[in-house]
Order: sequence, then C-alpha cells, then structure tokens
Amino acid sequence: MSGSPYSQRATSRVNKVIPIVPAKVASTSAGVHGGGDDSNEVASLYQSDKKIYARSVSGLFSHWRWAMVWITQLVFYGLPWLSINERQAMLFDLASRRFYIFNLVLYPQDLIYLTGLLIISALSLFLFTAVAGRLWCGYACPQTVYTEIFMWVERKIEGDRAVRMRLDNAAMSPIKLARKGGKHAVWIAIGLWTGFTFVGYFSPIRELALDVSRLSLGPWEWFWILFYGFATYGNAGWMREQVCKYMCPYARFQSAMFDRDTLIVTYDEARGEGRGVRPRSDTRADYQANGLGDCIDCGLCVQVCPTGIDIRNGLQYECISCSACIDVCDTVMDKMHYPRGLIRYSTPNGISLKLSSAAMIRRVLRPRVLIYTAVLLIISISVLGSLVMRAPFKVDVVRDRGSLARVVEQGKIENVYRLQIMNATEVQQQYHLRVSGLDDARIVSEASVTVEAAGSRWVPVLVQTPPEAAAPGSHAMTFLISAEGGQGERAEKSVFLVPR
Repeated sequence: MSGSPYSQRATSRVNKVIPIVPAKVASTSAGVHGGGDDSNEVASLYQSDKKIYARSVSGLFSHWRWAMVWITQLVFYGLPWLSINERQAMLFDLASRRFYIFNLVLYPQDLIYLTGLLIISALSLFLFTAVAGRLWCGYACPQTVYTEIFMWVERKIEGDRAVRMRLDNAAMSPIKLARKGGKHAVWIAIGLWTGFTFVGYFSPIRELALDVSRLSLGPWEWFWILFYGFATYGNAGWMREQVCKYMCPYARFQSAMFDRDTLIVTYDEARGEGRGVRPRSDTRADYQANGLGDCIDCGLCVQVCPTGIDIRNGLQYECISCSACIDVCDTVMDKMHYPRGLIRYSTPNGISLKLSSAAMIRRVLRPRVLIYTAVLLIISISVLGSLVMRAPFKVDVVRDRGSLARVVEQGKIENVYRLQIMNATEVQQQYHLRVSGLDDARIVSEASVTVEAAGSRWVPVLVQTPPEAAAPGSHAMTFLISAEGGQGERAEKSVFLVPR
C-alpha cells in the first residue's frame, strides 16, 4: 500500500495495547524463595479508551451534516406513513410475501431486483470512496446520523464539552441525576421510536401504532422494536466512535480504494508547521521569522473530532471525513486573520504538488473511477430497464406429483398441473389459459381465471390429449397465459408425459 495516503500516517501515535508482563508469576516465584512481595501489580492486557467529549462546532460542513440528518430522518420516519392506492406506500409484507414500493408490487420471485440494488449500492460506495473518501461515513451513515442526534440531545441537557466533563467528574447529586436521567430518557425514547418505525416497514404502521397503544403486539414485533431500539441507543449513545473504529468493516478496507488523487480531509503540514502559540497581534512575518507556521496549536481540531484523532498526524483509518476539524480550524484562522484552508478537503497529490482545485478535479478521471462509473451505469440501466419492461403478472407451473399421467375416458391421456398466477397490478385481472407445442392438447378444466388486485391464486389445470397424438415418453409443452385488456402474455414451459 505504498501509494495509499495511509502510508503517510505519522509514526508517533501511541499503541494502546499493553504488552504482557508476568508480574504476578515473578512475585510468586520470588516469594517461594523467601524474598518476594506479592503486592506487585499485574499489567492489564486491555486498556479502555478515554471517553471522548466532542466539542460543538458550527460552520459550512456542520450545516451540511445537519441538512443530511434532516433529509435522512424525514425519509426514514415519514415514508411508512405515506399512502398510495389506499395502502402503505412502502411496505415489505412478509406474511403475504408481497413487497410494495410505491406503484410497484414485487414478489419473492423478484429477488433479482434486490440483488441489483445491493450491487448498485456497493459500486456507488466504491465510486464515491475512490473520488472523495468517506463522504458516506461523514454525512449519511446511520451511525453518524444518530450519533449526531444523540450528541445534540446531550449538549442541550448536559451542556457543552467543558460542562459535561465537570458534570462527569462531580459527585452524584440531584442535579447530576436529573440531567443524566433526562438525557437517557430522551435517548431511549428516540431509540424506541426508531425501532417502531423500522418494524413499520414490515407490518402496516397504522395498525402497529394501534397495537402499541393497546400493548397488544405480537412477540416478534415486541422483539424487533426493542432490539432495534436498544441497538440505536447503544450504538449512538454509548459506543459511538467504537463502532466506526472497531466494528465497521468499511474502516478496514477503505484504504484499498484510496490513492493519492482521492479527496480527503488533509492538514497542510508545509503551511502549518512548526506549531506554536503566539500573540494575535503578530504579523505573518513575525511568527515566520521565529520558525512558526500557521498552526497555533490550540488543539480545537482534536476537541471537535468525534473519534478523538489528531488530523495533524496524517490520515488515519478512524477519520470519518465529517469535516468538523475543517470548520473549527477555519474559525481559528479567521480570528487570527490568517487564510482559511490550513485543514481542508484536498488530495495528497494536491498538497504535495500544490495543485489548484481545477487541476485536482481533472485528475479525478483516472482508470479506477472510469471503470467504477461504467460498471455502475451498465448495471443501473439494466435494472431500471428490467423494471420498466417487467410483466404485470407472473406464473409458476408445478406438476401434480400425486398423478404424473393417467388414462381417462375414451382412452385420453391426462396430466395434472398447478399454476400459481400472481397479479402484480393493483386492479382485479382476468387471465385466459391455453397450451401449445403438442398436437391436439387442450385444457379441459377452467381456462379463465380471476385474480384479485395484488393477489395470487393457485389454479388446478387438467390437460388432455388423444392417445394417438404422441408417442410414449416426455413431450415439451408451453402454457400461454394472457391478461385481458392487453396486459401482456406469459409463456411458461412444461412437459406432458404419455405412459408406456
């Protein structure tokens, strides 16, 4: 990974894994020989990270993050309450095995579309990462979004960074208990509402709301509301940066998609070093004459970081590109009357080669980006085209295993089939059945079937042919199913068996 920006990481970071020191064994052994002291401490194999107290920050990128919080949460919380065609607009009805997505009605047989959607999502993530780093993590990832919401609640109830630190270090008191209890009560309420909304995508949300008000939910509904609510509360309230640093696999393999032309949050080391405090009245010539750079070493970029890293040490896998350090550094630069951009979105090549913004944009069109874009476009167009040309109904043909073939009156050969007709429209449909591919074969059972809106129906179908029409054995045959009103025709292949 010599070409990855991660290779530029500073080597001064502290390793948090403490080596094994068999102090207890050594002291015991010494005691046996008469000179030991069992009071020696045993070194721990694990050192927990210090709690991160992220400072609030305001700026351009902070406004963008909150815009994404509003957009994502309005979509997530509001979508289940939308109605279309007298039903919930977005509903994955597992009980009836139908999936409603606005005007689309999908069945389990349409799993290929879910596969296509997952592939498109993965390729989009790869493309965005290759071009602009971890934008998804910094602005739209659910972990980031809910952490931002929970931290806002925490600041409103407990105060900003310094106040929270004093509160945590203070002894328990009624004020501390009230603030801590109030914060967790709001967190739990947000988590439970999130769990309720999540279940509302799989069970009609209006009926679900009535069941919640009556405390008459089923066991699985209770389980998933509580499970998803607890996961939201635990991840966003307690674990926060631990999820991004240790649990999320994306943090581990992202470097494989980075190169020196990937747009990332960067610290301009040439401009910022050496660091040092100075009077605000110093001119640029004054502090540069003293060997100082633009960085005044205030530490605010570390205080606002939700994962607790120092971006001045180079790019680290914990960085989620939230840009909080950019906002706060720009604020400091304004106060010192220095140019903005000491910490900024740039590329490693842009920093080292001092490229302009236009030059960095031109370098975006490199082979990996073009390949990701081409494959993404091909798959997206294919999935969209398949959806547009999708038949308004589906048919499955199953042979009756209890009677493969039999001889009936007048010596005719009869095969029994079961057809499942699935109406993918939201109006009642009439379907007509016929067979082709086998001389003199005809349907002797009901040849016209009515299927309710967005429903499915199993239909027994009897097909007969004269004994002289075909030799003993298996013969290819096709069921032709057509919908009234020019809604299309389906051809499903099967076989007709003639006994020996």
